Amino acid sequence: MRIALLSDIHANREAFAACLAHAESAGVDRYVFLGDYVGYGADPGWAIDTVKAYVERGAVAVLGNHDAAIGVPKRMSTSAEIALAWTRTRLDWSQREFLARLPLRIEEDERLYVHANAWAPDQWGYIFGSEEAGRSLRATTCRLSFCGHVHVPQLYHLTLSAKVGAFTPVAGKAIPLLLQRRWLAVLGSVGQPRDGVPAAAYAIFDTQRSDLLFLRVPYDIAAAAGKIRAAGLPLILSQRLELGY
Repeated sequence: MRIALLSDIHANREAFAACLAHAESAGVDRYVFLGDYVGYGADPGWAIDTVKAYVERGAVAVLGNHDAAIGVPKRMSTSAEIALAWTRTRLDWSQREFLARLPLRIEEDERLYVHANAWAPDQWGYIFGSEEAGRSLRATTCRLSFCGHVHVPQLYHLTLSAKVGAFTPVAGKAIPLLLQRRWLAVLGSVGQPRDGVPAAAYAIFDTQRSDLLFLRVPYDIAAAAGKIRAAGLPLILSQRLELGY
């Protein structure tokens, strides 16, 4: 089975649609959405409705911090708070209800799906390096953990001697997730990459081969950025799309 893993969509319709089309052409069998469907971008309703439609067909989805902040506002950066305030005025009851019912984490076979981390999913702590990755890996018995939140693709592993290794994946090159190790993949962002590459990020996990393929997908950045500016949202949110930071 080939599983598409998509995180941090952030209401970017153009990026999300491009990734879904790419995954379909790659013969994906299952879809997993790892949170932050709203915030920053100009198409929050469409993003939620799309995730909801996939969930109704068997996909799984977890809650992100921006999704949670729709119902219970959280202290964030000024631009994020402005975008969320704007987003709340664009969502209907069913879209809010869908977000409110999402779980913080899902375990499926040997895999953990969570937005931020395994040690305290509702506190939204970031996995910036090996120390946090090790903490998350030790907080679950699952062999494989998949998360987002950081907007930068990373891959960590825990050896039998409890040492944490880390490296930056290369897009388009499948990485074997060796059975004798435990793994944590930080997927990057569909809708607002921050690793200096503007193309949308997602990944495909092959359960039979036990390998993970990080991918970058070009999309119409100008259209997505133009919508943000037209909505009157902070300029930095459109600039980030264009720069990949």
